[in-house]
Amino acid sequence: MEARPDIAVALVVLLPFVAAALFPLVHRLVGDVAGWVAALVPLAGFAALWPLVGSVSDGVPVRVAWPWAPSWGLELSFLVDGLSLTFALTIAGVGALVLLYSGAYLKGHRQGLFLGFLLAFMGAMQGLVLADNLVALYLFWELTSVASFLLIGFDHTRQAARRAAIQALVVTGIGGLCLLAAGVTIRAVTGSWDLSAAGSLAGEAYPLLVGLVLAAAFTKSAQVPFHFWLPNAMEAPTPVSAYLHSATMVQGGVYLVARMTPHLGGEPIWNTTLMAFGGATLLWGAVMALRQTDLKQMLAQTTLASLGLLMLLLGAGTELAITGAVLYFLAHALYKAGLFLVVGAIDHGTGTRDITALGGLRDHMTVTFIGTIMASAAMLGLPPLLGFFAKEEMYAALALGQVQPLVALAALVLGNALLGAIGLAVLIKPFMGEVLPTPIRPHEAPMAMLAGPLVLGALGIVAGLMPAQLGELLAAPATSAVLGDAVDTHLKLGVDLMGWPFWLSVATWGLAAAAYLRLDAGRALLRRLDGKLGWSFDRGFDAVYFGLVRLAGRVTRLLHHGRLELYLLVVFAMLAVAAIGPLWAMGGLPAWPRTADLRFYEWGVVALAVAGIVTVVLARSRLFAILALGVQGLAVALLYLLVGAPDLGFTQFMVETLSVVILALVMTRLDLDAADGRPFEDWARDGGVALLGGIAVTGLLWAVLDRPLDLRLSDFFNAHAAPVAHGRNVVNVILVDFRGLDTLGEISVVMTAGIAILALIRSARRRPTVADPKPAAQRRRKATA
Repeated sequence: MEARPDIAVALVVLLPFVAAALFPLVHRLVGDVAGWVAALVPLAGFAALWPLVGSVSDGVPVRVAWPWAPSWGLELSFLVDGLSLTFALTIAGVGALVLLYSGAYLKGHRQGLFLGFLLAFMGAMQGLVLADNLVALYLFWELTSVASFLLIGFDHTRQAARRAAIQALVVTGIGGLCLLAAGVTIRAVTGSWDLSAAGSLAGEAYPLLVGLVLAAAFTKSAQVPFHFWLPNAMEAPTPVSAYLHSATMVQGGVYLVARMTPHLGGEPIWNTTLMAFGGATLLWGAVMALRQTDLKQMLAQTTLASLGLLMLLLGAGTELAITGAVLYFLAHALYKAGLFLVVGAIDHGTGTRDITALGGLRDHMTVTFIGTIMASAAMLGLPPLLGFFAKEEMYAALALGQVQPLVALAALVLGNALLGAIGLAVLIKPFMGEVLPTPIRPHEAPMAMLAGPLVLGALGIVAGLMPAQLGELLAAPATSAVLGDAVDTHLKLGVDLMGWPFWLSVATWGLAAAAYLRLDAGRALLRRLDGKLGWSFDRGFDAVYFGLVRLAGRVTRLLHHGRLELYLLVVFAMLAVAAIGPLWAMGGLPAWPRTADLRFYEWGVVALAVAGIVTVVLARSRLFAILALGVQGLAVALLYLLVGAPDLGFTQFMVETLSVVILALVMTRLDLDAADGRPFEDWARDGGVALLGGIAVTGLLWAVLDRPLDLRLSDFFNAHAAPVAHGRNVVNVILVDFRGLDTLGEISVVMTAGIAILALIRSARRRPTVADPKPAAQRRRKATA
């Protein structure tokens, strides 16, 4: 059966969102098997994508586009090439096992809502890696941030979870704004919203684009100095951590850098920046993992290191480096998801994740131990696992003889060694040695929680035994997409014992063993240094964040002071500036003075309006001012009648009559006969601003009337009112049909204001009176007197 790319993309991107919306209801229907049902969604996406592997591996990308906003030149377009296909298959495959695991891990804990959030998270990530349109890319990019916010803060009763969710949203949201600016800039430079049509972006905007794209990628993939949010995200339930760290969210920045490499790569500013920040993040994460005792925190810090490693390899930019990055992405997704799922099983089976409080679990949790062996071996990069070939590729990529590759190679060896030490610690500390007392008697996790580590570990072994096939189907097409040129696979099963990459691997294993043996001493040293330093990026974020909150509070109190007359003063002063300023700057002010060719009865209406203005200003009582205000509406209605707009005139009559009546009724709670005395300073200030506003609006209207009247809009309405809207009253047709949504909005505003006024009046009636503090007997004596 021939593959249908449009159906495949719909199943991969759109089906998770539909399932997410329906899953709380589905959970009620299926109960405890909800995890198995949810896993069918990514499995369907994986099955739909797999037939496209043949076409993509032959060098024929698949593009699917649906009309989105044709008048703006926008299509909802998706591109399935080697890079996006590798990411999409990984997201779907790992997602199926994580959803299955979640069904057992969160049994009875708002499971339907959690699985719905996780499915939406999956759909957002699939859309991100498959999107070809820049607007869609930004949309899915932000959806991953929103979905991760909901998942990290899922246990919203804990302050730590809420803080971690907000921190992740703020940091990645900053990167999202940078990506939005980058997308708009690319559109301005290339004239297209599609990345596949962008080509090289070298030019005047190149430095700006590099800065914006890398800022977005570094915040999303937690590169130094934006790394602090990722360890805090461990407040999320363990399935979220497994998915977020292996195949989603944090890999979004890596994907963006890989996707933009054909357009921005090859220049020193791009390559050097990636290698510098990637190397720093690699070493930082690897070192910080040594000081942790919580298993999830240890794995979170190693994720930082792995993300830095991927950025470093993408910065190197050679064929071997890109191939190594693709292989390492696949290996890391398999072993990191497996390790997080193992940690969740340990926590479920013992009640603790503290590595210093665990030991001897191999006999009580044998299946979990087997899954840990496979995942830790992949993390160490032992042959013949996939991690070994990824490590060989990255070592071979950095040729000897130049300073920059040598420094990068040293960082890779040291970083991989420290990651290997953590892999050994996760394998040996909890499972070997004597059994230590734990909050819960150790027991094995349910089968749904064990399937993930076992399947992912087995896949790492199978992929390592079939490197040539993996290279032909996924690695080579993905490398070709990143480099922009077709490359052939060179992977094969075997170990070159005489090659220096193998001996660098041996050195890595030796350093890993040495670091593991000194793990406790290294942890104590790092914690002493942290105590002496007393500062961290995380605390710096708190200082900046709460500083901004306090600044916002002060600005709000300054601008939103609650004095209505000052609000109106500022509004009308700015109105005058906005009306006169541009005209004055462009030399478009009308000639002064102006004369009007009016008939005697039109002068009478003008005189009526002037009389109303004078009366309002000089009125001594509130009621008289309200009545005089209605004279202005009457004058406007008469003007409508005189210029041939009877409908508008009658409407204006009704509005003014109702306004005067309603305003008088509302004001009955005030003393309408009282006079409002005002100081001369206020009178002069407000009167001056009012005159300035009137002069500005009059000048603007006269400037418009000086220009030839453009009748295109009037002709359009006259021509289409009857045939399109089936009405001969053009004004009514405009209000009801052509600008119907605008009219609906105005009606909604008026209705909302009316409801608010009614609520205020009723609340005032229900307000309890303040009790007289005088004793009742004293009040009676006073009343009698």
